Amino acid sequence: MVPLHWCMLWLLLPLSSRTQKLPTRDEELFQMQIRDKAFFHDSSVIPDGAEISSYLFRDTPKRYFFVVEEDNTPLSVTVTPCDAPLAWTLSLQELPEEASGEGSGDPEPLAQQKQQIINEEDAELFSYKGNDVEYFVSSSSPSGLYQLELLSTEKDTHFKVYATTTPESDQPYPELPYDPRVDVTSLGCTTVTLAWKPSPTASLLKQPIQYCVVINKEHNFKSLCAVEAKLSADDAFMMAPKPGLDFSPFDFAHFGFASDNSGKEHSFLTKPSPKLGRHTYSRPKVDIQKICIGNKNIFTVSDLKPDTQYYFDVFVANSNSNMSTAYVGTFARTKEEAKQKTVELKDGKVTDVFVKRKGAKFLRFAPVSSHQKVTLFIHSCLDAVQIQVRRDGKLLLSQNVEGIRQFQLRGKPKAKYLIRLKGNKKGASMLKILATTRPSKQSFPSLPEDTRIKAFDKLRTCSSATVAWLGTQERNKFCIYKKEVDDNYSEDQKKREQNQCLGPDTRKKSEKVLCKYFHSQNLHKAVTTETIKGLQPGKSYLLDVYVTGHGGHSVKYQSKVVKTRKFC
Repeated sequence: MVPLHWCMLWLLLPLSSRTQKLPTRDEELFQMQIRDKAFFHDSSVIPDGAEISSYLFRDTPKRYFFVVEEDNTPLSVTVTPCDAPLAWTLSLQELPEEASGEGSGDPEPLAQQKQQIINEEDAELFSYKGNDVEYFVSSSSPSGLYQLELLSTEKDTHFKVYATTTPESDQPYPELPYDPRVDVTSLGCTTVTLAWKPSPTASLLKQPIQYCVVINKEHNFKSLCAVEAKLSADDAFMMAPKPGLDFSPFDFAHFGFASDNSGKEHSFLTKPSPKLGRHTYSRPKVDIQKICIGNKNIFTVSDLKPDTQYYFDVFVANSNSNMSTAYVGTFARTKEEAKQKTVELKDGKVTDVFVKRKGAKFLRFAPVSSHQKVTLFIHSCLDAVQIQVRRDGKLLLSQNVEGIRQFQLRGKPKAKYLIRLKGNKKGASMLKILATTRPSKQSFPSLPEDTRIKAFDKLRTCSSATVAWLGTQERNKFCIYKKEVDDNYSEDQKKREQNQCLGPDTRKKSEKVLCKYFHSQNLHKAVTTETIKGLQPGKSYLLDVYVTGHGGHSVKYQSKVVKTRKFC
């Protein structure tokens, strides 16, 4: 019988001017071969028990060989396509049983042996075409030379191959649970929560694993290899192969190498010569995200777009070998954002608006008659609020507003104004807003820049307190109110009292001190003082001043707490 490794040697002679020993399951030699990755890179031999990565040029078949040395040997071959579907076939090469050297026992001439092997028809064992991770498994395979032929008809691509004669003990790929589906457990406008059953590889085999979640808008992926290919910059994403025995000068040109018979390795060029290489198709940037999360089997994806369909895949990877298995992916469409109800503003009428924390409200103002300008009054009752105004889609105004602000907007015939109010992070916002094309009819009172109430400490007595506040050039009505509060009156309590939109009509009659009118054409003299009498010794009082405009709308100054003297 012709020794099997001699037959293999003659088969590989056309590819090499030097001989190389076939990988075997001899552990010491096997470990050496694993470490020397260049040994496999230029080889057409698939090592027993190690995953190899390689590439295919479009419409150019590639063959690999695998030796089974004894009959009744288990055999498993797994092919993982990356980036493009593959057509692959596994066949068994029937080798001659005996030499025919006329009974002399001498081997035939080498050329005749080689011709015998090539002429022998292969027995096809398995074939597949597609982009799934597919495998051939046999519990009892005959000895012989196995040939794996691969072809890509779509484009240049790369793939992975794993072959072993000890599949039971190897278990290189992490196992999937009995239910390998990825489930969507929660769905929002911008978030999706995924859950899946844990891999038995971690619990039963005690092997280290991690899960990787992949999110994209195009389709589900069959392998992590395909994901990595998609994440790469272009179709020539592989590391350039070293010049070897089964590459032609044409192949080198594709990867940026010039043809050279010196046998020396050349540097990888970023742009291959257009005269020698094939056309490299640039890949458009893809919207894909890969997140590895350790051994957790639940994950919430955030920062998604509302009303958008996403595809979700989960891969379990062996942390030591990086070999991975894909769960059955899923897809889901995020919820649509709730459509904001638009409030219609009437010309010259004050409208109350409540905005949630970090929320938004939309208002629309469509003047009935032709107009030259629009006056917009905004009274922010609590914290600052952001306002944006658009006229027929064009942005006119974007500002933060505190207190009372007035804006003049240039008008346009039949124009429509869209107002967007956005709350801040601190808390909810309350506003009063008025839009008018007749600004002479002003409902809001004018206010000074400083709306604080000043208390004079030296003028405090056991039964009175003297305070002052600023006015304006316009004549307005001012009313002052008092309310006894505890000595431990806190800033939080004071803040609750700071709603400037609450008018004097919300106060008890017994809290009213007095009302009066005043103004001054000289703003430096537009100040008034008032002494509040009838107070109790050693007590704290909350003082509020309200100013009311011609339209009846009131605005409250900033509250002030004063304490009378305990002993006089």
